[in-house]
Amino acid sequence: MSESPALAVEHLAVEYPPRRWRGAPVRVIEDVSFEVARGETVAMVGESGSGKTTIGRAVLGLVHATGGTIRVNGADITHLRARARRPLAADLQAIFQNPYGSLDPALTIGATLAEPLRGGGVRRGEVAARIAELLERVGMPADSAQRYPAQFSGGQRQRIAIARAVARRPKLIICDEPTSALDVTTQSAALSLLTELQTSLGCAYLFITHDLAVVREFADRTIVLEKGTIVETGRSVDVCETPQHPYTRRLVAAAPVPDPRLQRRRREERLSNATA
Repeated sequence: MSESPALAVEHLAVEYPPRRWRGAPVRVIEDVSFEVARGETVAMVGESGSGKTTIGRAVLGLVHATGGTIRVNGADITHLRARARRPLAADLQAIFQNPYGSLDPALTIGATLAEPLRGGGVRRGEVAARIAELLERVGMPADSAQRYPAQFSGGQRQRIAIARAVARRPKLIICDEPTSALDVTTQSAALSLLTELQTSLGCAYLFITHDLAVVREFADRTIVLEKGTIVETGRSVDVCETPQHPYTRRLVAAAPVPDPRLQRRRREERLSNATA
């Protein structure tokens, strides 16, 4: 019997309540289906408003799916309530975009990391050692446990958020723009850390981003979303180098490149096409 994928989404639909009284619900996700294999990184890209973050939030149970199914490691979690989702913490975790808002400023780093460990049944006498192990794994000094989030830079906070996400060795991590608030150097370090952790832990990533440069280097496969529907999917290198859908080609053309002459030529071509 073949192993279930880390994540299987089938015919997912999500609607938001009407903006006005008696208005119709707004459907933001329409018939989306995809899988993330165990140990695989799948990127989901698209412009702001394309629905990529909504899909991640639906998997995490933060928004309600109005149609379709969501399975994690073969288990249907589509309509689980908050209390019923608690056991999922061992298999499903998240890393969010803002490293300044994702950590409780009133808790020390040690207290933040202790929560998932105790929830996972780690004995009280073993928690401190596990926290030290987690901090070392993400490249943070052991004395970080006694300090507060305000005492760290954005890159360090994101490392701590990553440590919290991997504390219970989940099979799947939803990464919602986890590097977009970081500078280029710190971003590279965070991606290297995620790669190292995936190799050692075998976890899968659903990596939500708008950065195609990151996608090409980091993700195995890429899903392109436009207005809540999938318009293209394939190996990341193929999607980035030989995009098939017109929307994907526009995304690739708009992505910045390090060569200023090429960037200028591409900008001129876009302007020429827009006025043609």
